Amino acid sequence: MIVGVVGKIAAGKTTVARFFEEKGFCRVSCSDPLIDLLTHNVSDYSWVPELPEKAEPTRDRLIEFGKYLKDKYGDDILIRLAVDKKRHCEKVVIDGVRSEGEIKAVKRLGGKVIYVEARPEIRFKRLVERKASKDKTIKSFEDFRAMDDAEEQLYHTSELKGLADYVIVNEGTLDELREKVERIIEEVVG
Repeated sequence: MIVGVVGKIAAGKTTVARFFEEKGFCRVSCSDPLIDLLTHNVSDYSWVPELPEKAEPTRDRLIEFGKYLKDKYGDDILIRLAVDKKRHCEKVVIDGVRSEGEIKAVKRLGGKVIYVEARPEIRFKRLVERKASKDKTIKSFEDFRAMDDAEEQLYHTSELKGLADYVIVNEGTLDELREKVERIIEEVVG
């Protein structure tokens, strides 16, 4: 069983994936294979397309390397690597699915896709509060909008909503989000 979680920056993808993890799913992010390859931490994989020069996994570098891998190995390369990394798990939730090709790969594997959304102001506030190292170049709402727009240009994230099996509006409390996710988990797991 595979569930892919899609959405814009700081919409709540990782939180949704963590709720699945609490219910016995193995959690992996689409960026995990990129980080692992860039840091040469590849012992969890049964195969590796190629090892780049060792580098710090900044958001810009992850985007650039991800684009390179997709161009060279196909749109589904990160899904294939993420599933391989968690190949010993029966139920996998993939956080940070980013493209139509990745959604199609999840569905080809019999999986379901959840799109998580929230208004830009809410997402920016969350991004500031989470203080993730990959976000350290985003200092203002304008920086955030620029990053958001760049990601939209690259992945057409807004259009992916129509390909999802479920859509979650994440603008309330954590408990409200948990409730929405638990209803989906019940449906998906049966």
